[in-house]
Amino acid sequence: MKKCKSKIPFLITAGIMLLFYLPMLVVAVDSFNPGRYSGSGWNGFSMRWYVKLVQDQDVISALINSLIIGLSATAAAVILGTLAAFAIHLYTDKVQKVHRLMIITQLGIPDILMGISLLLFFISLKMELGLFTIFLAHVTFCTSFVAMTVLARLQDFDFSTVEAARDLGAGWTIIIRRVIIPQIAPGIIAGALLAFTISIDDFVITYFVYGPGSTTLSVYIYSMMKHGTPVIINALSVILIIVTFIMAYAINKLMSRKNENII
Repeated sequence: MKKCKSKIPFLITAGIMLLFYLPMLVVAVDSFNPGRYSGSGWNGFSMRWYVKLVQDQDVISALINSLIIGLSATAAAVILGTLAAFAIHLYTDKVQKVHRLMIITQLGIPDILMGISLLLFFISLKMELGLFTIFLAHVTFCTSFVAMTVLARLQDFDFSTVEAARDLGAGWTIIIRRVIIPQIAPGIIAGALLAFTISIDDFVITYFVYGPGSTTLSVYIYSMMKHGTPVIINALSVILIIVTFIMAYAINKLMSRKNENII
Protein backbone atom coordinates (compact mmCIF):
# COMPACT_ATOMS: atom_id res chain seq x y z
CA MET A 1 0.00 0.00 0.00
CA LYS A 2 1.44 3.37 -1.04
CA LYS A 3 1.80 6.02 1.56
CA CYS A 4 0.01 9.29 0.90
CA LYS A 5 2.44 12.15 0.41
CA SER A 6 1.82 15.16 2.58
CA LYS A 7 0.43 18.20 0.79
CA ILE A 8 1.53 20.57 3.54
CA PRO A 9 4.89 21.53 1.90
CA PHE A 10 3.10 22.25 -1.37
CA LEU A 11 0.42 24.32 0.36
CA ILE A 12 3.03 26.31 2.30
CA THR A 13 5.03 26.97 -0.88
CA ALA A 14 1.90 27.96 -2.79
CA GLY A 15 0.85 30.29 0.02
CA ILE A 16 4.25 31.99 0.12
CA MET A 17 4.33 32.39 -3.66
CA LEU A 18 0.82 33.83 -3.59
CA LEU A 19 1.81 36.27 -0.84
CA PHE A 20 4.87 37.39 -2.80
CA TYR A 21 3.48 37.65 -6.30
CA LEU A 22 -0.25 38.42 -5.98
CA PRO A 23 0.38 42.15 -5.28
CA MET A 24 2.64 42.28 -8.36
CA LEU A 25 -0.07 40.62 -10.44
CA VAL A 26 -2.65 43.16 -9.24
CA VAL A 27 -0.31 46.02 -10.19
CA ALA A 28 0.36 44.45 -13.60
CA VAL A 29 -3.34 44.04 -14.36
CA ASP A 30 -4.18 47.54 -13.13
CA SER A 31 -1.48 49.04 -15.38
CA PHE A 32 -3.62 48.11 -18.40
CA ASN A 33 -6.77 49.63 -16.89
CA PRO A 34 -7.62 53.00 -18.51
CA GLY A 35 -9.23 54.26 -15.29
CA ARG A 36 -7.56 57.27 -13.67
CA TYR A 37 -7.31 55.72 -10.21
CA SER A 38 -5.97 52.40 -8.98
CA GLY A 39 -8.65 49.99 -7.83
CA SER A 40 -11.43 51.94 -9.54
CA GLY A 41 -12.75 48.86 -11.32
CA TRP A 42 -11.90 47.28 -14.65
CA ASN A 43 -12.74 49.58 -17.55
CA GLY A 44 -11.20 47.58 -20.39
CA PHE A 45 -7.73 46.94 -21.78
CA SER A 46 -5.59 49.93 -22.70
CA MET A 47 -1.90 50.90 -23.12
CA ARG A 48 -2.75 54.46 -22.11
CA TRP A 49 -0.51 54.63 -19.07
CA TYR A 50 2.47 53.15 -20.85
CA VAL A 51 2.15 55.84 -23.53
CA LYS A 52 1.91 58.55 -20.86
CA LEU A 53 4.93 57.03 -19.09
CA VAL A 54 7.06 57.38 -22.21
CA GLN A 55 5.85 60.96 -22.68
CA ASP A 56 6.54 62.04 -19.08
CA GLN A 57 9.79 64.03 -19.24
CA ASP A 58 10.23 64.05 -15.45
CA VAL A 59 10.19 60.25 -15.37
CA ILE A 60 12.63 60.09 -18.29
CA SER A 61 14.97 62.55 -16.54
CA ALA A 62 14.83 60.55 -13.30
CA LEU A 63 15.43 57.33 -15.23
CA ILE A 64 18.48 58.82 -16.97
CA ASN A 65 19.90 59.90 -13.58
CA SER A 66 19.32 56.39 -12.22
CA LEU A 67 21.04 54.80 -15.22
CA ILE A 68 24.01 57.16 -14.97
CA ILE A 69 24.43 56.39 -11.28
CA GLY A 70 23.74 52.67 -11.71
CA LEU A 71 26.18 52.11 -14.56
CA SER A 72 29.00 54.25 -13.15
CA ALA A 73 28.64 52.91 -9.60
CA THR A 74 28.53 49.34 -10.92
CA ALA A 75 31.72 49.85 -12.95
CA ALA A 76 33.57 51.25 -9.93
CA ALA A 77 32.17 48.59 -7.60
CA VAL A 78 33.21 45.78 -9.96
CA ILE A 79 36.82 46.98 -9.98
CA LEU A 80 37.03 47.59 -6.23
CA GLY A 81 35.01 44.49 -5.31
CA THR A 82 37.04 42.16 -7.53
CA LEU A 83 40.33 43.46 -6.13
CA ALA A 84 38.96 43.13 -2.59
CA ALA A 85 37.84 39.54 -3.26
CA PHE A 86 41.30 38.57 -4.52
CA ALA A 87 42.99 40.21 -1.53
CA ILE A 88 40.74 38.38 0.92
CA HIS A 89 41.11 35.04 -0.89
CA LEU A 90 44.89 35.11 -1.41
CA TYR A 91 45.98 36.46 1.96
CA THR A 92 45.01 35.14 5.38
CA ASP A 93 46.74 37.62 7.68
CA LYS A 94 44.98 39.65 10.35
CA VAL A 95 44.56 42.65 8.08
CA GLN A 96 42.58 40.62 5.54
CA LYS A 97 40.49 39.03 8.29
CA VAL A 98 39.48 42.53 9.38
CA HIS A 99 38.92 43.42 5.73
CA ARG A 100 36.61 40.43 5.27
CA LEU A 101 34.71 41.32 8.44
CA MET A 102 34.21 44.88 7.19
CA ILE A 103 32.90 43.61 3.84
CA ILE A 104 30.43 41.27 5.53
CA THR A 105 29.37 43.88 8.10
CA GLN A 106 28.64 46.33 5.29
CA LEU A 107 25.95 43.97 3.98
CA GLY A 108 24.08 44.00 7.29
CA ILE A 109 24.18 47.70 8.15
CA PRO A 110 20.66 49.24 8.01
CA ASP A 111 20.18 51.51 5.02
CA ILE A 112 18.91 54.39 7.13
CA LEU A 113 22.04 54.27 9.30
CA MET A 114 24.30 54.24 6.25
CA GLY A 115 22.34 57.07 4.65
CA ILE A 116 22.62 59.29 7.73
CA SER A 117 26.33 58.46 8.13
CA LEU A 118 27.11 59.30 4.51
CA LEU A 119 25.08 62.51 4.70
CA LEU A 120 26.99 63.68 7.78
CA PHE A 121 30.27 62.68 6.12
CA PHE A 122 29.53 64.68 2.98
CA ILE A 123 28.39 67.67 5.02
CA SER A 124 31.57 67.56 7.10
CA LEU A 125 33.57 67.69 3.84
CA LYS A 126 31.34 70.57 2.63
CA MET A 127 30.44 68.61 -0.50
CA GLU A 128 27.46 69.75 -2.53
CA LEU A 129 24.80 67.04 -2.68
CA GLY A 130 24.11 65.80 -6.18
CA LEU A 131 24.87 63.01 -8.62
CA PHE A 132 28.46 62.67 -7.42
CA THR A 133 27.49 62.13 -3.78
CA ILE A 134 24.88 59.56 -4.88
CA PHE A 135 27.58 57.86 -6.95
CA LEU A 136 29.94 57.66 -3.95
CA ALA A 137 27.16 56.34 -1.73
CA HIS A 138 26.17 53.63 -4.21
CA VAL A 139 29.78 52.54 -4.72
CA THR A 140 30.08 52.19 -0.95
CA PHE A 141 27.37 49.53 -0.60
CA CYS A 142 27.62 47.94 -4.06
CA THR A 143 31.30 47.05 -3.60
CA SER A 144 30.50 44.61 -0.80
CA PHE A 145 27.96 42.72 -2.92
CA VAL A 146 30.43 42.41 -5.80
CA ALA A 147 33.23 41.32 -3.46
CA MET A 148 31.17 38.54 -1.89
CA THR A 149 29.92 37.33 -5.29
CA VAL A 150 33.42 37.19 -6.79
CA LEU A 151 34.78 35.65 -3.58
CA ALA A 152 32.27 32.81 -3.91
CA ARG A 153 33.48 32.27 -7.48
CA LEU A 154 37.12 32.18 -6.34
CA GLN A 155 36.37 29.14 -4.17
CA ASP A 156 36.37 27.06 -7.41
CA PHE A 157 39.26 28.91 -9.04
CA ASP A 158 42.08 26.61 -10.18
CA PHE A 159 45.29 28.52 -9.43
CA SER A 160 47.35 25.74 -11.03
CA THR A 161 46.37 27.24 -14.39
CA VAL A 162 48.17 30.45 -13.38
CA GLU A 163 51.30 28.51 -12.48
CA ALA A 164 51.09 26.61 -15.77
CA ALA A 165 50.80 29.85 -17.71
CA ARG A 166 53.82 31.30 -15.91
CA ASP A 167 55.84 28.13 -16.63
CA LEU A 168 55.01 28.60 -20.31
CA GLY A 169 56.41 32.13 -20.21
CA ALA A 170 53.18 34.15 -20.13
CA GLY A 171 53.36 37.60 -18.57
CA TRP A 172 50.90 38.86 -15.99
CA THR A 173 48.99 40.86 -18.61
CA ILE A 174 48.29 37.74 -20.65
CA ILE A 175 47.58 35.67 -17.52
CA ILE A 176 45.00 38.16 -16.29
CA ARG A 177 43.35 38.54 -19.70
CA ARG A 178 43.35 34.92 -20.84
CA VAL A 179 43.47 32.84 -17.66
CA ILE A 180 42.08 34.67 -14.64
CA ILE A 181 39.29 36.79 -16.14
CA PRO A 182 37.71 33.96 -18.22
CA GLN A 183 37.46 31.74 -15.12
CA ILE A 184 35.97 34.34 -12.80
CA ALA A 185 33.93 36.18 -15.47
CA PRO A 186 30.59 34.60 -14.40
CA GLY A 187 31.15 35.86 -10.85
CA ILE A 188 32.16 39.32 -12.03
CA ILE A 189 29.18 39.66 -14.36
CA ALA A 190 26.79 38.28 -11.73
CA GLY A 191 28.18 40.75 -9.19
CA ALA A 192 27.82 43.58 -11.69
CA LEU A 193 24.20 42.69 -12.42
CA LEU A 194 23.46 42.42 -8.70
CA ALA A 195 25.12 45.77 -7.98
CA PHE A 196 23.26 47.45 -10.84
CA THR A 197 19.92 46.05 -9.67
CA ILE A 198 20.52 47.19 -6.09
CA SER A 199 21.69 50.63 -7.24
CA ILE A 200 18.63 51.22 -9.44
CA ASP A 201 16.32 49.99 -6.66
CA ASP A 202 17.88 51.92 -3.76
CA PHE A 203 15.77 54.64 -2.18
CA VAL A 204 16.67 55.09 1.49
CA ILE A 205 20.38 55.88 1.06
CA THR A 206 19.76 57.90 -2.10
CA TYR A 207 17.09 59.99 -0.35
CA PHE A 208 19.66 61.22 2.18
CA VAL A 209 22.42 62.14 -0.28
CA TYR A 210 20.64 63.49 -3.37
CA GLY A 211 20.42 67.18 -4.18
CA PRO A 212 18.61 69.53 -6.59
CA GLY A 213 18.61 68.25 -10.15
CA SER A 214 19.78 64.76 -9.17
CA THR A 215 16.45 63.06 -8.51
CA THR A 216 16.62 59.35 -9.26
CA LEU A 217 13.74 57.12 -10.27
CA SER A 218 13.14 55.71 -6.78
CA VAL A 219 13.06 59.19 -5.22
CA TYR A 220 10.75 60.46 -7.96
CA ILE A 221 8.34 57.57 -7.42
CA TYR A 222 8.27 58.37 -3.70
CA SER A 223 7.49 62.03 -4.40
CA MET A 224 4.64 60.97 -6.71
CA MET A 225 3.19 58.62 -4.10
CA LYS A 226 3.03 61.44 -1.54
CA HIS A 227 0.40 63.13 -3.69
CA GLY A 228 -1.72 60.06 -4.32
CA THR A 229 -1.31 56.86 -6.32
CA PRO A 230 -1.09 57.87 -10.00
CA VAL A 231 -1.70 54.90 -12.29
CA ILE A 232 1.41 55.75 -14.27
CA ILE A 233 3.37 54.21 -11.41
CA ASN A 234 1.72 50.86 -12.13
CA ALA A 235 3.07 50.90 -15.68
CA LEU A 236 6.51 51.90 -14.42
CA SER A 237 6.41 49.19 -11.76
CA VAL A 238 5.59 46.49 -14.33
CA ILE A 239 8.59 47.50 -16.43
CA LEU A 240 10.87 47.48 -13.38
CA ILE A 241 9.53 44.07 -12.29
CA ILE A 242 10.22 42.59 -15.73
CA VAL A 243 13.76 44.02 -15.79
CA THR A 244 14.40 42.77 -12.25
CA PHE A 245 13.22 39.25 -13.08
CA ILE A 246 15.41 39.18 -16.20
CA MET A 247 18.46 40.30 -14.24
CA ALA A 248 17.75 37.87 -11.40
CA TYR A 249 17.49 35.03 -13.92
CA ALA A 250 20.76 36.12 -15.53
CA ILE A 251 22.50 36.26 -12.15
CA ASN A 252 21.24 32.78 -11.26
CA LYS A 253 22.42 31.34 -14.58
CA LEU A 254 25.83 32.98 -14.32
CA MET A 255 26.39 31.85 -10.75
CA SER A 256 25.48 28.27 -11.68
CA ARG A 257 28.14 28.12 -14.36
CA LYS A 258 31.42 26.66 -13.21
CA ASN A 259 34.61 26.88 -15.22
CA GLU A 260 33.07 27.53 -18.64
CA ASN A 261 34.87 30.20 -20.57
CA ILE A 262 32.34 32.85 -21.61
CA ILE A 263 34.79 35.36 -22.99
